[in-house]
Amino acid sequence: MTSRTRYVLGALVAGLLTVSQAACTGDGTAGTDSFTVGLLLPSRVVPRWENSDKPLFEQWVKQLCPHCTVSYANAADDPTAQRQQMVAMITKGVRVLVLGATDNRALRSTVQEAHDAGVSVVAYDRLADGPVSGYVSFDGLKVGTLQGQALLKAMHAPAEDDTIVMMNGDPTSSNAAQYKRGALSVLRGKVRIGRSYDTTGWSTDNANANMSATIAALGPGRIDGVLAANDAIAAGAISAFKSAHVRRLPPVTGQDADLDAVRRIIDGEQSMTVYKSFRAEAEAAASMAVALGRGEKLRTIATTTTDSPTTRQIPSVLLTPVAVTTANIKQTLVRDGVYTTTQICTPQLRPACAKAGLTP
Repeated sequence: MTSRTRYVLGALVAGLLTVSQAACTGDGTAGTDSFTVGLLLPSRVVPRWENSDKPLFEQWVKQLCPHCTVSYANAADDPTAQRQQMVAMITKGVRVLVLGATDNRALRSTVQEAHDAGVSVVAYDRLADGPVSGYVSFDGLKVGTLQGQALLKAMHAPAEDDTIVMMNGDPTSSNAAQYKRGALSVLRGKVRIGRSYDTTGWSTDNANANMSATIAALGPGRIDGVLAANDAIAAGAISAFKSAHVRRLPPVTGQDADLDAVRRIIDGEQSMTVYKSFRAEAEAAASMAVALGRGEKLRTIATTTTDSPTTRQIPSVLLTPVAVTTANIKQTLVRDGVYTTTQICTPQLRPACAKAGLTP
């Protein structure tokens, strides 16, 4: 997180806590803060949603607004289910929806329904179509750029005869398109792209199937690197190489800093991941939700604006992602309390952890 972002969020939280405390001091106004925020997350496949985003968001809402409640639902990658979850929450009277969209276009009409019902919508991590009131995410182009740069470095490229495979994200995700654009801005003209796939549902199994087909078509010795859009996709690609009995794995990128991915990085199976501070993202989203629930503007929260295909100048917080390799796991993930060295360093990994300066 940049120092400016940390300052803005810190000041915001301090201000909201002051307002929250004032609203609960026995002056008869506590009822104004007794509203419900709906949190709708997209998937159970990627560990971050259940393990990080949900508990962190709930924690921040409770801290900012002690009398508020959070209603939660996970769509399990099903846009129809997520639409039903949104409608149910609107019907039950939530004041704000925080939406990690499964499909930004498919949910446009439901976002409009929320708006028409007086329910504010904060797009979370993925920009949704329709009249959203705020947007919190990371700079998607920067994520792809970091992945492309790290892949070239790990491959000791550029070398025009080197071949990579691009394992992109789900085609229904607006973020996936940004990651791909960012990566191509670095990779195009410097390596040969042998195959490029869109990975439906960000699924490890789908990534495994696509990589297995590529290994059979190209031969493992002709794949010099893999641009994997996130850690679940990286896991599928790496398992395909292992199933093909490839001893020396090519560099493979990732994203989300999943614990298993961090262990693969220590073990030399994955070259990097992109760390996005879920704590900062959940904090900013909770701050927006509480402010909107109180009828406040987002001027003191949003640091920029974003245009969607349907809405211009959406108040936004776009946080800064960080590339993570063995060289900076301690300075990023451990320092920020995402994982302890004990969690990362299983008994089998202790020699590698010691080499990386990660002694439990």
